[in-house]
Amino acid sequence: MKYPVEKTEAQWKLELGEERYKILRQKGTEYPHSGTYNIHAENGTYVCGGYKEPLFESNSKFNAHCGWPSFDESIPGKVHYIKDNTHGMIRTEIVCANCGGHLGHVFDDGPTKTGVRYCVNSLSIDFK
Repeated sequence: MKYPVEKTEAQWKLELGEERYKILRQKGTEYPHSGTYNIHAENGTYVCGGYKEPLFESNSKFNAHCGWPSFDESIPGKVHYIKDNTHGMIRTEIVCANCGGHLGHVFDDGPTKTGVRYCVNSLSIDFK
């Protein structure tokens, strides 16, 4: 799929560094409870770690006790959804709508009124 922001893999790797590159460009996953934003609770906006595009508002964040930052909704139009059949599961991958960077997955087991849980890697986002 083509995205508005396109760079070579060498450019991404140079700009992101090894850890972020592994998550955002190679669809990696950080260890649970290891990420900076897992228990982060400040007011602001979570942006794509690769392109700085706003993705989630802090008022949509909640503690799902799953080990990764969790949100019950994204900013409209900022996240794309891709069917993911890897690892013997059927899931929905979430990526930045502008650069295609892997953020994590979305599940329909959220405890809030939206009923969804965006499970996001801390390394795939920044906070403003």
